[in-house]
This record gives sequence, structure tokens and C-alpha cells, in this order.
Amino acid sequence: MRTAVVFAVEFSLEMGCAMYRAVTRNIQITVEPYYLAEESTPEDEQFFWAYTVSIENLSSDTIQLRSRHWHIIDANGNTQEVNGAGVVGEEPVIEPGGSFQYTSGCPLNTPSGIMTGNYRMQTEKGESFAVKIPAFSLDLPDMVKTVH
Repeated sequence: MRTAVVFAVEFSLEMGCAMYRAVTRNIQITVEPYYLAEESTPEDEQFFWAYTVSIENLSSDTIQLRSRHWHIIDANGNTQEVNGAGVVGEEPVIEPGGSFQYTSGCPLNTPSGIMTGNYRMQTEKGESFAVKIPAFSLDLPDMVKTVH
């Protein structure tokens, strides 16, 4: 069975940040990354971003987020993979029409990068499926925002 994935990128001039969105099987993932200057030390090549993820269940099934798989790629092309159960110590259950939101962070040794990945969801009936996390840019505030 093929699953359609829809991607969108929005940019807010007022907030100066981009929002990235993907929908897989009526599960909508929205990511809003932002640079944390106060946590970063550019002179030591340490750059830190936070990102807020919203997961909206637009389907008619109750789902549970079981695991995550991230690809983190810095500006030099170095890739790090992160796998684990749930997110921020939770495996949230999301009812139809419900949502879950969390904030996490990512350090890089370069002033820009990209993150992408997927969540493994499970329905109440035990069906497991992947939900795409949209690729999103990690760029310093004065850099041009692009999808790498």
C-alpha cells in the first residue's frame, strides 16, 4: 500500500521563522525550529537550535507514538542518526482530533544544517506505520532560510 505524504513550508515575517509541515495518513506533523543564541558559542563552533513539534491526529483512529528516527546533517554533510522510544520521555496516545506538542533541541558544530526523520505510530488495533517528519533547516537568524 502506498501512502501519500504532503509537504509544506510556511515563513512568518513577523516571527522570523519557518514552519515545516508534512501529512502522512492524516497525521499532520508541524515543526518550528529556532536558533538559541544564548546556548551557542560560535567562537567554539557550537551552535544550538530548539524545535517545537506539533502532532495532530486528523484520522479517525486513536494512535500512539512509539518511536522516533532522526537524520541530523550539518553543513559539512556529516550525518548523525538518533533512534529511540517515544519523544521527550513519553509515548503519547493521541485521540482522533487531538494533538501533542513538545520542544527539543539539537547541537551542531556548523552554523547550519538540516533535520528529517519519521515517527513510528501504532493504532489501537496494533497496526504499526511510519509518519514522515518534514525536513527542516537549522539556519542562523541572519541566514537566508532554505530547504536544503
